[in-house]
Amino acid sequence: MCKKITLILTVLCMLAMTSLAANKRFTLVIDAGHGGHDAGALGAISKEKNINLAVALRFGKYVEQNLPEVRVIYTRKTDVFVPLHERANIANRAGADLFISVHTNALPAGKIARGFETYTLGMHRAKDNLDVAMRENSVISMEKGYQQTYQGFDPKSSESYIIFEFIQGKNMERSVELARMIQRSVCDGANRPDKGVHQAGFLVLRETSMPSCLIELGFITTPDEENLLNDDNRVDDIAKGIYEAFAKYKNKYDKSVSVPYRASDREETNIPKIVPDAFSDADNKRDNTRKVETVQRNTQVSPKVQAQKDSQVSKKAQAPKDAPVFKLQIFVSSRTLRKGDSHFKGETDYDSFQEGGLVKYTMGESTNYNEVYRLRKSLLDKFPEAFIIAFKNGQKYDVNQAIREFKQNKNRF
Repeated sequence: MCKKITLILTVLCMLAMTSLAANKRFTLVIDAGHGGHDAGALGAISKEKNINLAVALRFGKYVEQNLPEVRVIYTRKTDVFVPLHERANIANRAGADLFISVHTNALPAGKIARGFETYTLGMHRAKDNLDVAMRENSVISMEKGYQQTYQGFDPKSSESYIIFEFIQGKNMERSVELARMIQRSVCDGANRPDKGVHQAGFLVLRETSMPSCLIELGFITTPDEENLLNDDNRVDDIAKGIYEAFAKYKNKYDKSVSVPYRASDREETNIPKIVPDAFSDADNKRDNTRKVETVQRNTQVSPKVQAQKDSQVSKKAQAPKDAPVFKLQIFVSSRTLRKGDSHFKGETDYDSFQEGGLVKYTMGESTNYNEVYRLRKSLLDKFPEAFIIAFKNGQKYDVNQAIREFKQNKNRF
């Protein structure tokens, strides 16, 4: 009898733990390197800390707008100094699922290099990797009592880095996979020279207890690279590339049962200018109020999407006339694709609209967020980077606000 009771209690505990884990929100920590009195590397017209912050905030904004079920935490959102160990502690205390640190590379005077590279924690395999780690770790000398905090670690001594030879960790495999996804996505999407994925002894990664990687955006000491990193359009391209890799990683590993709608609990993020006004170029400012220009529709309907459409017919009639309409954006193209193009992966029922000089393709259409959310789940194998967007009265609409309105009106569905 006692054994049966014990078995039942064990099963109940396991079910409770599984339920809690399933409903835990996926948490991403974005770390903008340096800040405050720690400027990082210096270029001719800008400072590393400002470039890092601009890309980190833009990346985070993509996540917040397109994956509202993700909890995004920033180690800093302004120009403040945060010690390396505290950056890791922020992620550890939050029980984060991923930690991504954003940095900008530099070289001594007279040397030139270009390109994007990604690092994971591990033993350096080349002197160049050790040099990068030493430069990024040197910030600890600005912290009071760093010898005690980092247990005698000397960022300038190569002997101190021997410890990373023995760090394996359960998170290494996923960290490397994430790094490769980011490297491929940014280099392809933002047309950046590919300097590869490496391992090195970064303290900020050593202190974290989840999969993590450190990004080096480019070389601030190379003039054309610095100009690129101060171009708002190119910053957006890089941030979008990082986001698309993150979305792919999350779709693969996030097995939680996320609440499909929730009110945004974040303050509006103001992305600062990287360089002073004296160096800014008015022509580089992006128009964030782009108008949706045209809509095209392919009328052939696949059985999967037709079932989704049929289930929403009666519900649409009950929705308010001005209710937001949700769609699934599957990919973007620089040109209009012909019917049957391989990019559609056999799907035939899709819409398209033009925005900002690009053609954006969507599938599904419903005033019920949950239906489009389920459609997204069903199409993840074909379109792992797909995300939900919203329209209202024929115009592109903030998806978080649309979700809030759906939640308020859900009793009408």
